[in-house]
Amino acid sequence: MARLPRWIAHHLAALRALLVLTAVTGIVYPLAVLAVAQLPGLNDKAEGSLLYDEAGNVVGSSLIGQSFTDEDGTALLEYFQSRPSMAVGESGDYDPLVSGASNLGPEDVVDALPDPALGWDGDENAAKSLLTQVCERSFAVGQREGVDGSRPYCTDSGDSAVGAVLGVYYSEGTSGDVVRAVSLNEECGAVEAPFLAEYEGVQVECAEYGEDHAAAVIVPVEGDAPADPAVPADAVTASGSGLDPHISPAYAELQTARVAAERGVGEADVAALVDEYTTGRFLGFMGDPAVNVVELNLALDERYPVS
Repeated sequence: MARLPRWIAHHLAALRALLVLTAVTGIVYPLAVLAVAQLPGLNDKAEGSLLYDEAGNVVGSSLIGQSFTDEDGTALLEYFQSRPSMAVGESGDYDPLVSGASNLGPEDVVDALPDPALGWDGDENAAKSLLTQVCERSFAVGQREGVDGSRPYCTDSGDSAVGAVLGVYYSEGTSGDVVRAVSLNEECGAVEAPFLAEYEGVQVECAEYGEDHAAAVIVPVEGDAPADPAVPADAVTASGSGLDPHISPAYAELQTARVAAERGVGEADVAALVDEYTTGRFLGFMGDPAVNVVELNLALDERYPVS
């Protein structure tokens, strides 16, 4: 029997390998993974860790955070509040498609001042530095929970807070005598006076939109706020993914009295429920204890519904 030409034999061998690998990796393996995913203990996670209300309706996932706010974005006081997130869309829902952090780092302390002369009025939220966002969130949480919302490097401007940052001009560039100081995050007209009256003997000025302060030395001012703020860090910063449904036990404890009062139940009862939905460190030493806000609020509605 005549042998096939070598090139035809090679192509037939390649075709057989293609068919075998297609069957194994495209059919057998996916079906095997699907079968394993249906085992008790794994099927819930494979289907998205969905959460259901008492009527059997899907109300979310234990892996994805939610906003507990009204249509205007105001916190609903009868619920525990989640961490801030960049993944919250206009609808108030957490959108997994825009998962991610803000990419703002600890040195992002100066707000971007819109320049009308350039025809840009600016996006108010996008223009705010990370420091100012943290300060505003801390101030708002403090007001909501009835505690001191001040924290280092923030200044209380009456109805909000901004980063306490000066642009300092020296007589010799970055050294010598201070010749001018500008409160970079406080716009002239928006505040009655800068948070600091003077800096090293020089009167502090408010900021004018459009003015170039590239020659100034950025100087954050710590202020006299407590080094250990009453408002926890996770109440004012987002998680890396922006989708984390967890908060720290400290932030949950801060909110317990408010939630109990709004629902007309004992604070001890709500605290016990918080403990029930608090998870410890992974393997006993990795990570930190955390409270799943989505699961906790669902349990609140089931056990202590709002009258």
